[in-house]
Parts: sequence; structure tokens; C-alpha cells
Amino acid sequence: MGDYPKSLASYERSLAIYQKTLPPHHINLVTSYMGIGNAHYSMNDYPKALAAHEKALEIQQRALPPNHPDLDTSYNKIGMVYYSMADYPKALSYFEKELAIKQQSLPPNHPDLASSYMGIGNVHYNMDDYPKALSYYEKDLEIKLQSLPLNHIDLASSFKNIGNVYYSMGDYQKALYYYEKDLEIKQQALSSNHPDLALSYMGIGNVYSKMGDYPKALTYYEKPLANQQQSLPFNHPDLASFYMGIGNAYYSMEDYSKALASHEKALAIQQRLLSANHPDIGASFNNIGMVYHNMGDYPKALTHYKKALAIQQKSLPAHHADLAASFNNIGNVYENMGSYSKALPHYKRAVHIGRQALAKDHPHLELFIKNLKEIKAKL
Repeated sequence: MGDYPKSLASYERSLAIYQKTLPPHHINLVTSYMGIGNAHYSMNDYPKALAAHEKALEIQQRALPPNHPDLDTSYNKIGMVYYSMADYPKALSYFEKELAIKQQSLPPNHPDLASSYMGIGNVHYNMDDYPKALSYYEKDLEIKLQSLPLNHIDLASSFKNIGNVYYSMGDYQKALYYYEKDLEIKQQALSSNHPDLALSYMGIGNVYSKMGDYPKALTYYEKPLANQQQSLPFNHPDLASFYMGIGNAYYSMEDYSKALASHEKALAIQQRLLSANHPDIGASFNNIGMVYHNMGDYPKALTHYKKALAIQQKSLPAHHADLAASFNNIGNVYENMGSYSKALPHYKRAVHIGRQALAKDHPHLELFIKNLKEIKAKL
């Protein structure tokens, strides 16, 4: 890991010297501003990174023609900052400016174009525009297939990106095809305990889980877990993800005792690493609540569902679909315990939030409305 504070101090000293001897928009100041921006970016101080990169770009725009290659670097840096801040529309704007310059100055199969296509694909993916994301990821892959060996590690990330899109679109067969391509390359290029290889196994496990093949899902979750346990600290976040995946698979197989054990391991790791109100901890409380619920231990289910809800209320928007699901879960436990008067307000909240967060024909909203009608009939 770089010594970013020391690097920052060095660039700031050089900038101070230049500012005493050069005009305020001299092109030689660009290197210092970019260095300062890079250091702040690496330290996750995105507002300061953005300010420095914008100063560099402003100088470049005054001194250089509009399609100069140096401008595409600044557009990329600013796009990356906005991307890291999750301001995807602004990130897209700068990445597209970067791409436009590269398309004018580079041959159509140049590797630098591939990286731009991937960046734009990432933005569209995070904006849930999966068809556009797929289009750009396929352009990235097409260039890499022409310019790289078939087992090059960069191809793995391209295959994985396309797999992610198909997974998010619910096309699990195609997702599996691309995830297996990703895994095949990583198995050749990486050590058996490399974290990236483990994540590839997890991706395939998730696909099999979505396809309802839980024994295969478990195989892909458990295979890398043994290697990761040997190479990672006992509280590493990747281990929590594996335990959660294993817990979900056992839950779906109705092996609730094993599901509970895995989800409790995931929660224990998360509680060591994350703030008390982190959404991931809320998700684990919800998972454990679901296990207890299906085991018929309603008091413990209620305790964990309420903990999940408390975290969600602090960390999610007021009309998030996950909140609706939590109110429905709590209502369902009260109903199972015979406390219909307590179930009613929770079902009402689930329906109210669900109507704002979900499509009218969404199956979850339909379930919330059905539960509300049925509890009213019992009162």
C-alpha cells in the first residue's frame, strides 16, 4: 500500500514552488494537481480529489486542443471520482468524453478503448441499465479477445462482468457460462487461495442457488472456503460472504440447524468489522430471523427481525422495499403467535411501503396485501 500522505505532501510542495514562479494556468501545474488528486482519491477523500482533478482539467482545456490525449486522462480521473461517489450520471458524462477522444486518436481495437468500454459498462450496470451495460462489456471483451492470449487474466474480469449482467437480468444459464469462463482463467493464473478465485467460486455458487440446485451451490461455496480459512484472518469480510451463501443454501434445503450455524458465523465476523447499523448486519439478523421462523422458534425470530428492522430504519430510505419485507416478516411472526392485533399494524406498514417501492404486480406486494386481508378477517 502506498504512503499516500507522504505522496500528497510532496505534490503539494511542488505545487507551492510552481505557483511562486509560474502563471496560475501554466501547463506544468497539471502534474502537481493530478498527483494531489490521485493521492486524495487513494485516501478516499473524493471531494478533495475532485477539486484537484478539476483544476488540472481547467488548465488543460485552456492550453490544449479539445481532442488532445491528455484531456482523456483528466476526464477519466474525474469520472472515477464521481463513480466512487456513486454519482453515476456525472461519471458517465466524463467517461463518455474520455471515450470520444480515444475513438478519434486510437485504432478501433486498441486496449485503451477496451478499458473505456468497461468503465462505461460499469456505470450502466450500477444504474441498472443492463442492456447498455451488456453492450459496452461485449465491446470490451471483443477487443481483448483480439489483443490478448485466451488465458490472460484481464479476460477473466470481462467474462465476469458479462456474467454479472446476465445474473442481474435473471438469465442464469448465460451467467453460468460466463462465470465458468472467468473461473477457468483464474484457476490457471491464480493460486488456489487467491481471494479473486474464491469470489469466482462464489459467483457460480450464487447462480446454482438461484437455479435451485443447492447441493451444487454448496460445493462452490465450500470449496474455496477451506482455502480462504487457511489464508485469511478469521474475521475477513470475504469469509462472512461465504458463510452467508452457505447459510442461504442450507436454508433453501430446509437444513435449518446448519443454516443457523453459518449465518451466525457470518454475523460474528460482520459485528467485528462493521458499524452497528451497517446494512450487512441487518441482512444477517434477517437471515437468522428467517431460520428461527421456519424452525418455529417465534420469540427468537421476532428478536432478530426487530434488530434487522431497527438497522434498516437507520440505514435505508423510508420507502425501501427491504423495510416492507421486514414489517411483513414481523407481522407474520405475530400472526403465527396468535397476536393478530400486533400483526395488523406491521402488515399495514408493509403494504404502505410496498406500494411506494414496488410495481403493482410485484409478487412481494401481492403477498403483503394478501397477508393484510387475511389478518383483518381474523380480527
